[in-house]
This record gives sequence, structure tokens and C-alpha cells, in this order.
Amino acid sequence: QVQLVESGGGLVQAGGSLRLSCAASGRTFSRYHMGWFRQAPGKEREFVASISWSGGNSDYADSVKVRFTVSRDNAKNTVYLQMNSLKPEDTAVYYCAAASLGYGWSPRVNNYPYWGQGTQVTVSS
Repeated sequence: QVQLVESGGGLVQAGGSLRLSCAASGRTFSRYHMGWFRQAPGKEREFVASISWSGGNSDYADSVKVRFTVSRDNAKNTVYLQMNSLKPEDTAVYYCAAASLGYGWSPRVNNYPYWGQGTQVTVSS
């Protein structure tokens, strides 16, 4: 299995930027599609972005399209989420997750068996 550790969260003003990182260890990183999800207080965990094992395909939630970019560096076993033009409604705990190749770079939470511990992102107005 794979272990995931997120970093890069913090407090930022609206309109600002943050880059989240997710470092993987354990089994070969390129065997997994990767996803980013977030969960705000009192809300369900929701899909943010995903990227295929090679980095050649990605998908985004409508709410973050154009503003967020997902990427990965398989040589560094790391996936990134560049977040620009942040809004207060982006405030949440952000999680990275790994899915086996058979599931695709899916937006479905249940397709990801491996999760990091999360990193808090707070956007002030």
C-alpha cells in the first residue's frame, strides 16, 4: 500500500495562492492515480481534482476549474495542487488520495482506498 502526507496548507487572503504537496511512500507511486478532495466543517468530503498515473489526464470540479491546477512528479513521488485566486468558500481541510489503476482518475471518494491526514486551508475575506 501507499502512505500519503500532505503539506503546504495555511492562512491566505482572498485572491491569494497556495501550493499543496502530497508526498507518497511505500509502493510505486506511478501505480496510482491521484486525487485531491476537501472537506469543510459540517459538509461532506468533495472532489477537487484528479490526475492519471502518467500525468497525462486530469479532471477538476467545476468550482475550481481555471483556478486550480493538479500536477505530479513521479520521480519525486509527489502530487501537487496549485491553487490561485482563492476564495473564502475554498476554506477546508484538503486531502490527497490514491486509487489503483483499475479505477481511473475518478471523482468518486469511494474509489480511493488510501488517504493522507489532510492539511488545513483557510481563506480570509
